[in-house]
Amino acid sequence: MMAQILEQLINGLVLGGIYALIAVGYTMVYGIIQLINFAHGEIYMFGAYIALMFIVMGVPFWIAVPLSMLLCAILGMLIDFVAYRPLRNAPRLSALITAIGISLALQNLARMIWSARPRQFPSESLPSFFLSEVTQTGEVINAILLPGGGILPFRDVFILLLAVVLMVVLNMLIYLTKIGKAMRACAQNAVAANLMGIKTNHVIAVTFAIGSALGAVAGIMVGLSEVVTPTMGYYKGVAAFAAAVLGGIGSISGAIFGGIVIGIAEVFGADIHSGYRIAFAYIIMILVILIRPSGLFGKSTSTRA
Repeated sequence: MMAQILEQLINGLVLGGIYALIAVGYTMVYGIIQLINFAHGEIYMFGAYIALMFIVMGVPFWIAVPLSMLLCAILGMLIDFVAYRPLRNAPRLSALITAIGISLALQNLARMIWSARPRQFPSESLPSFFLSEVTQTGEVINAILLPGGGILPFRDVFILLLAVVLMVVLNMLIYLTKIGKAMRACAQNAVAANLMGIKTNHVIAVTFAIGSALGAVAGIMVGLSEVVTPTMGYYKGVAAFAAAVLGGIGSISGAIFGGIVIGIAEVFGADIHSGYRIAFAYIIMILVILIRPSGLFGKSTSTRA
């Protein structure tokens, strides 16, 4: 029993790390321009497809990942430049509707390029330690044997460690660099930051690039164990948005914590009934919002997300 709980807890942390990577993109953009970028889930989807495309072309996995991150960062900046920047001073509802439109457009673009057929990363092109199995003799390959008989694949260890490293690097970027200081200034007061000489449009573009690159990583990590489809960004995107709201939209620490909570709740909810997999996560989010509308780490204001 304890072995199963430990295994599920680790699975929840792995899933939570993926949600955290996606949720950071939502919360960073909202923190600066107060926009819920509903197209962010499709950036996550494009990250998986682009990496898969490179791998099928023969590009090594360790090169395909940064290439996918770079192209998704460019795609995020392009979306901001074409769709959101012209609406900076427009009513927030206009930008919100535009974000939904961009999301649907990217889904259909993915169908046109790669078709709607589910695809998988070719196992022969992946690093060998991602391929875990238990032989007929009971030998565990590329996995850690947990107390009680549970198995932790090296792939999940890699995903969890990668999520932690990226979150640490992101926090260092925000709190220890010049661009990070500019991002924090724009989040506090974009008008004042502009008057102080900070190029707010440049800062916003960088914010979209960073969030999109992290979303691409999440898409690739999910693609290692699940199929890649044009609609894969919808479900994970909504769950990650719930994580961002739970932690406090606009708070990076809150997005990370919210992602972990949603991931663990989803995994343990599936143990009770597979149909309740996401229900418990949303119940937790709703309860927190009813008690604290600004989220666990958000600042109480008169305006809600």
